[in-house]
Amino acid sequence: MIDRRAAIGGLAALSLATAAPSLAHVPSRPRSRRKPRRITLGDTVGLVAPASAVSDEEIAFAQHNIRGMGLVPKLGSSVTAIDGYLAGTDRQRASDLEAMFADESVSAIFAIRGGWGGARLLQMLDWDLIRENPKLLIGYSDVTSLHLAIAAKTGFATLHAPNAGSPWPKASWESLWRLAFTGETPVLRTGIELAQGPQGRTIRTGMARGRLLGGNLTVLSTLMGSPYVPDFSGAILFLEDVNEEEYRIDRMLQQLSLAGVLGQLSGVVFGRCRSCANSDPDYAGQTLDDLLTAYLEPLGIPAFTGANIGHHRGQLSLPHGGMVEVDADARTIALLEPIVR
Repeated sequence: MIDRRAAIGGLAALSLATAAPSLAHVPSRPRSRRKPRRITLGDTVGLVAPASAVSDEEIAFAQHNIRGMGLVPKLGSSVTAIDGYLAGTDRQRASDLEAMFADESVSAIFAIRGGWGGARLLQMLDWDLIRENPKLLIGYSDVTSLHLAIAAKTGFATLHAPNAGSPWPKASWESLWRLAFTGETPVLRTGIELAQGPQGRTIRTGMARGRLLGGNLTVLSTLMGSPYVPDFSGAILFLEDVNEEEYRIDRMLQQLSLAGVLGQLSGVVFGRCRSCANSDPDYAGQTLDDLLTAYLEPLGIPAFTGANIGHHRGQLSLPHGGMVEVDADARTIALLEPIVR
């Protein structure tokens, strides 16, 4: 449960740092005509189910969370639909998403949950309509496909953050507040003090700037070779995943390497990878840390792991598509300009 007043009152406790030193080179990136507008208390926000089917209980919990944020939830017309394991047909789910972008009364859009199915919508969506009606899309996991496609097709930023039906603990809510409600440019600390999980480490020291792009590694790897992958030239890549053994992580990182993505980057942030270790007590293969070192250290760019991003309580809300500066030694992500107007 979110105590909005307590959360707002505790904003000063969010672990934010002062502005980091500037760097000389800022890579160019596509820009949308307009930024999404900031969210204001009392605004109506859309709730959609772009992927897996959702239960009545999940819908009710998502509505409860949104009301706890001081917002008014508006359900997509097809969120209760079921088509096998999906939340309705592809056309229904795409139409719900388009309707929320077109609806002038809706200030932002939250996915209720992830699962699988967002990539099935990409060829159906009216990208001209979405480009002309920039709004913050908020969610993570399978929602990565929509974040990446919006970055590729429109240039405006979205928010890699808990889904509406996920828990919204303090770190998640407060970073959302600073990015989406007040339009600030916070420095987000990604250390273990804000989330459970293994302690992070710096693979390559240094600082880098670029457009923050990425999300779920599995979803990103499945989109490679499609027109819905943004330009990663000079980007800061962030990744997270869940329930993937080491050999699958290896396969997906190799795919990014062969596709030329890793060689274009300015920096890398690897988040949490829950249940991503072989459970066989006799397993003697490469660990996740081994793989990350093998793939990221030779790149010669700032890189760190263990960020509280992804399938863990306390994950930070991140400005997907925003210009950021990362400090691999301090393990911070600093937003350089507001993502909202």
